[in-house]
Amino acid sequence: MTEKEKMLAGLPYDAWDEVLLSERMTAKAICHSLNAYDPAKLDERMALLSNLLTIDGRAHIEPNFYCDYGYNIRLGNNFYSNHHLTILDVCRVDIGDNVLIGPHVMISTATHPINAIERRTTEYGKPILIGSDVWIGGNVSILPGVSIGNNTVIGAGSVVNRDIPDNCVAVGGPCKVVKSV
Repeated sequence: MTEKEKMLAGLPYDAWDEVLLSERMTAKAICHSLNAYDPAKLDERMALLSNLLTIDGRAHIEPNFYCDYGYNIRLGNNFYSNHHLTILDVCRVDIGDNVLIGPHVMISTATHPINAIERRTTEYGKPILIGSDVWIGGNVSILPGVSIGNNTVIGAGSVVNRDIPDNCVAVGGPCKVVKSV
């Protein structure tokens, strides 16, 4: 099994593998171009990302945007992200339709072993699923393996470290449901 196959399967892998390093550098070059592009040229700027992400319809990402690989990210129709979105996509990140993301949000599928010796040479990931009609406030961190249900609001500054169901407002660190909608 290659290091990339291990990564995509959520198994421990060597992130410094030559293939993975090359793919990360390609993604970072595209993100760099996007972030430096003329902000008035919206369509041209987003076209750069069509070579990196799977976009199922209309999407808009304000600069700056960062990701590890890009090919593990799927954005649904009518997606909007404010400034400084970071997605560490060593595993799948699936985002539904009509999702709004505030500034300075971090979505990370990447994680590391607890054992220090293992952590020196490997990392692994767990996929993230964000449903449709979700609003994620500013400065939110979404951690590996989390699912966020449809029609849910995640309050600003939250740390989402467990699944959040459909039809609710959830806030805090750790993020907890505070209201049904």
